[in-house]
Amino acid sequence: MKSKFSSVALFSTIIAFASIGYAKTPAQADKVLRIAFEAPDDGFDMVKTFNFYSGNVADVIFERLLQYDYLASPVKLVPSTAESMPIIQEHGKVYIFKIKPGIYFTNDPAFKGKRRELVAEDYVYSIKRILDPKNHSSSFAFIDHKIVGANVLVDQAKKSGRFDYDAPMEGIKALDRYTIQFTLTQPDYNFPYILAYSTFGAVAREVVEYYKDRLGMHPVGTGPYMLSKYVPRSKIELVANPDYRGFVWNYKSTGTAWDNQLVKEMTGKKMPQIGKVNISIIEEEQSRWLAFKSKQLDFDKLTSSSVPKVLDQNNQLKAEMKQQGILLYPNKEAEITYTMLNMRDPIIGGKSLDKVALRRAIAMSFNLDEYIRILRKGQAVKAEMLVPAGVNGHNPNYRSSIGYNPVLANKLLDHFGYKKAADGYRTLPNGNALTLKINTESGSASVMYSELWKKNLDAIGIRAEFKVSNFADNLKAATQCQYMIWGGAWHADYPEGENFTQLLYGPNVGRANQSCYQSAAYDRLYKQAMQHAPEQRMPFYEKMSRQIEADHPFILQDTRIRNWVIQPHVQGFKAHPIMNTNWQYLDIASPRQK
Repeated sequence: MKSKFSSVALFSTIIAFASIGYAKTPAQADKVLRIAFEAPDDGFDMVKTFNFYSGNVADVIFERLLQYDYLASPVKLVPSTAESMPIIQEHGKVYIFKIKPGIYFTNDPAFKGKRRELVAEDYVYSIKRILDPKNHSSSFAFIDHKIVGANVLVDQAKKSGRFDYDAPMEGIKALDRYTIQFTLTQPDYNFPYILAYSTFGAVAREVVEYYKDRLGMHPVGTGPYMLSKYVPRSKIELVANPDYRGFVWNYKSTGTAWDNQLVKEMTGKKMPQIGKVNISIIEEEQSRWLAFKSKQLDFDKLTSSSVPKVLDQNNQLKAEMKQQGILLYPNKEAEITYTMLNMRDPIIGGKSLDKVALRRAIAMSFNLDEYIRILRKGQAVKAEMLVPAGVNGHNPNYRSSIGYNPVLANKLLDHFGYKKAADGYRTLPNGNALTLKINTESGSASVMYSELWKKNLDAIGIRAEFKVSNFADNLKAATQCQYMIWGGAWHADYPEGENFTQLLYGPNVGRANQSCYQSAAYDRLYKQAMQHAPEQRMPFYEKMSRQIEADHPFILQDTRIRNWVIQPHVQGFKAHPIMNTNWQYLDIASPRQK
């Protein structure tokens, strides 16, 4: 059987664009970066998706006003399309940005042969798309009730059925062609981090109106790369944007040996150097590892199954790997993984005591230590609270009140009338059959995950069925509350706890709130937290975590340690705590340098 790495989905629509020259960009066409995604994207209109893999591609196509310094620790914002960091007025309530003149969108039929410059109005329009209720943008929560006049337009659109993109808004103004001003409802020094998130990249109104519902397959931006070929759920090819202005690699080391080497080999290079990025969708772990091992991939996250083959007992590269010149970069993610329980599901959802008891028993049945040992091969740590380490609002001393306890789980189910039938499996209190339906994906890791869940649930007498699909379809079902149980993960989009607590905020149902959880107590805490400065929010985040432990829309699992393995010819690689895409910062050594 062919691996997914080498196969092509014949039923997929293939989008191909004209070949691109490299006359203006420093990128070299013969420098091709080959990487893999472990799940498919969902198109590249980031207003309408929050797919992690879509975001990776969007980050190098659409530019934000600000971006992150590549090496700085702790993370640090720097200008992107802005000339400098913003002018801040009224103690963090007003932000004014000057945009660099001479930045152009890539050529596209939507522009009718005219060269299209990036201007302040493009950011005004792009943020209005996030506000437009018909787009159901998950990023709406980032700016909900934060921008003066924004929610008035949102409410008008909900009543009329149409968002007025031409209506003036006090909170977002283009003061002139290159100047944009944001006025917030209250001071918020966290706001610049939000503007650095991928959904806040600039899109041109002409492009949106030209492609309409097909926009996700025709991304047009000003960034270092542009889409060249696209086979949905199989292949993505990017080429260097010939009109991209470029930059010089000039970052300061944090003092580590790794950073020192990066500075030594990369400083002074005109970027980007990579002329083409080939992305293959390889969902099967073994196939991804074999692709890397056979040098078909230039770097990848070390799969769980390959950890014992590559790392020794001290989590260092084994001798045979070092002899091949393979490099290892371990990185503890700013993330949480979890199992979502659909609070609208008729079997496990609801607020009655018997439903809460069922969800609590499911949570207590899960052997997290075994999960980390078997599935992660020890390369993870338990997630104790909603806000992970490395993100503002995390309390390292916080400990979850929910632990592995199948004995207590069984007693709880007995007490609330979930009786065992003759086959040993429990029924609902009304006597009807009880079967948990768990969505999952294909691949060996998913199979092991399903087997562990079945073992744990069997121990408390609950039958489970596993529905195998793909990530994109499972994500769609979860967004529509059309599932029962599914596993998820959330990586920090910006380094503030709000980014994680909004995952369970009631108004975000249909967006990022895929547990479809609505709690007056939780929402009240969330709103109170947003009324405080970021450094004062930890007590609210702790209470929100306790509320989740009481209601169980989530079963918190772990934070992964990603071991990146890198081929010896790749230069400049470093995993960033927030940014998920580093292709524009990399180089590939020439044959002579090899």
